[in-house]
Amino acid sequence: MTLNEWISSVPVYEPGRPIEEVARELGFDDAAEIKVASNENELGPSPKALDAMAAAAKEMHRYPDGGGFYLKKKLAATLGVKPQNLMLGNGSNELIEFLGHVYLQPGTNLVMSECAFVVYRLVAALFNAEAIAAPMKNFTHDLDAMLAAITPETRLVIVCNPNNPTGTINTPEEIDAFLEKLPDHVLAVFDEAYFELMPAEAQADLLKHVRAGRENIIVLRTFSKAYGLAGLRIGYGVGHEKLISALNHVRQPFNVNAMAQTAALAALDDDHHLAKTREMVFQGLELFAEKFPMIGNGLEFVPSYANFILVKTGNGREVFNDLQKRKVIVRPMNGYGLPDWIRITVGTPEQNQKVLAALEDIL
Repeated sequence: MTLNEWISSVPVYEPGRPIEEVARELGFDDAAEIKVASNENELGPSPKALDAMAAAAKEMHRYPDGGGFYLKKKLAATLGVKPQNLMLGNGSNELIEFLGHVYLQPGTNLVMSECAFVVYRLVAALFNAEAIAAPMKNFTHDLDAMLAAITPETRLVIVCNPNNPTGTINTPEEIDAFLEKLPDHVLAVFDEAYFELMPAEAQADLLKHVRAGRENIIVLRTFSKAYGLAGLRIGYGVGHEKLISALNHVRQPFNVNAMAQTAALAALDDDHHLAKTREMVFQGLELFAEKFPMIGNGLEFVPSYANFILVKTGNGREVFNDLQKRKVIVRPMNGYGLPDWIRITVGTPEQNQKVLAALEDIL
């Protein structure tokens, strides 16, 4: 049996272990565990989405709408674009893979920041392409450095805004200046997984470029974070009709399941749940910013615009293990070249207080 020779060199993404398994191993009641490792919405799904899913359950013997007609129609009206500008994915991760299919091959490359979402590197490796990592400035995308890293073989430049795992953003003005200098042969990919959680004044309106007919930009968003539907895996991309048409050539039929489409449709109507989520995140970030300097000798952290915060604890893997023993699960940052840091998802007020108490106990 002959494999593609580069497959063995493709890194495997390491997800967090099931909370039930961690609890069993440590001898805990899993109900008492606090999992703040994966940037999930700790309020859970929208109540409207839950009601819609319950009503749709009896129809799960039917195939989903392969074209996502109703969800695209609603998203188009919400975003001010045309349904032809939209592509649905099994999470926005699948859309990144679609871009790899269309743009990457041996001898090509994508440009990203040195400390950005690890999946970008994985997708480049999957297509035997190169991932060029530009240096960051104060844990933030250095857009000029990213432009300087572009070569004639560059096909994609990916900007995660807010960035995972740092939580930092680039301003609308910085992004507009970046796009003015972007070569025509490169597609700008803006990963806006945490867009809805940003303060309104920080939200860059990148869709204006799609509305204006620009061809070398795509904006990726998801229902996993602000809408609390991570378990259903549904995201979407917004781009020029020609780009969406090309991506459809590599999309498998029925890639987004019926339950996910139903829940996403309902979640778009639940402004109250979205507002509660944003308020929970804003208050949690304020609490962490207030309390971290009081723990140990003062904990360094990166101010965040997402639903997580990056904090320097020293030996992040060891602190991760110590927190697990105190029924708190966070994400160590070794895989991002930040061995002294951990990433903490903002949870409910009760969860946040327990995280702080556990950190104080350790440090």
